[in-house]
Amino acid sequence: GEGVGIVTKAGLPVGVGEPAINPVPRKMIAAALRDFASGVGAKTDFEIEISVPGGADLAKKTWNPRLGILGGISILGTTGIVKPYSCSAWIASIHRGIDVARANGVEHVVGSTGATSEAAAQKLFGLPDFAMLDMGDFVGGMLKYLRKNPVPRVTIAGGFGKISKLAQGASDLHSKRSQVDFGALASIALDSGEAPDKFEKIKKANTALEILNLVGPSLAVEVAQRARISSERMLKNECIRVRVLVFDRDGRLLADTSAVGQHNV
Repeated sequence: GEGVGIVTKAGLPVGVGEPAINPVPRKMIAAALRDFASGVGAKTDFEIEISVPGGADLAKKTWNPRLGILGGISILGTTGIVKPYSCSAWIASIHRGIDVARANGVEHVVGSTGATSEAAAQKLFGLPDFAMLDMGDFVGGMLKYLRKNPVPRVTIAGGFGKISKLAQGASDLHSKRSQVDFGALASIALDSGEAPDKFEKIKKANTALEILNLVGPSLAVEVAQRARISSERMLKNECIRVRVLVFDRDGRLLADTSAVGQHNV
């Protein structure tokens, strides 16, 4: 019915041309009807129409258009129930994005921590929307799924602070679940040739951005390399090439692990 999306791309649990109502909710609806019919002694000969008032407008605020679900929202979830903005729902959406990319022959996907890095990476590579994964903080969830559902190339794009956490080995980049280690950044700066007199200034900084401004783009290059190594350890799949990009808040490229030492400021 009105407000329920239609699947137009392969890779989802529902076939192309079908309403975007996942298998488990369909089974729940059928089971409820069988129970009702049994209770009143009726046959289970029903035609069901599912509609969502305002669903077409709501869908514009979701990932549905990117996944090829057009005209409305999805009725989804492995249990038939999704908690809004829950971690599990977000990670499940990342997984479906990977499924759609693979089913449509995409060989390069980009996981981004936010809108600025995603827009900059998409402009850099010229990839279609369904190759772009709104990874957010869940880099671990993305990489673990790619381990068993691989594509040849994956790029991770983000700001300096988030990528610094990844360089430290964090798989969840949310501020409540991981913190930037300023001491570690100070050590990285020293290892990359920074003057020792800046060590204490870096350790006493208030933000990762302040440290980047103290040291300069060379620190972003070193952090990106360490983030790539950390990602490869999580991925545990040598057949997938990993690339890490670091952008500033205006979407300018600071570091790219495919071109060590080159940066734009």
